[in-house]
Amino acid sequence: MQYIHLVAALAVLQFFFFGAMTGKARAESGLKAPAMLGHDGFERMYRVQMNTLETLVAFLPALLLAGEYWSSLFVSALGLTYIVGRFIYWRSYVTKPSTRGLGFMISLCPTLVLIVLAVSGPPLSLLGVIE
Repeated sequence: MQYIHLVAALAVLQFFFFGAMTGKARAESGLKAPAMLGHDGFERMYRVQMNTLETLVAFLPALLLAGEYWSSLFVSALGLTYIVGRFIYWRSYVTKPSTRGLGFMISLCPTLVLIVLAVSGPPLSLLGVIE
């Protein structure tokens, strides 16, 4: 379970990193809060941050619940894949948004698998199919 907790902490740290990068992009753009529009670089970084927040809502509970029923190494590997996908998404979105699809899919697919594992774990455990 420690690996899963480490992956969860890394995902949260990644989100904070993206937040810091958004703040940096705002400062570099000269865009004053509360303005959200008007500088392409800031808008791209902000979308990375917000999209990551949107995915974390599904990713973190699915990761932790799946880890209760399935192999922690397998669940952790799925979690690390999500994190790598988010970094790919970030780099592609800020450089050329039309290429963000690969990073998005690399983070979406493991999240979907984790959701299936999280939802199937309790009933399979109750039925005695898994411990």
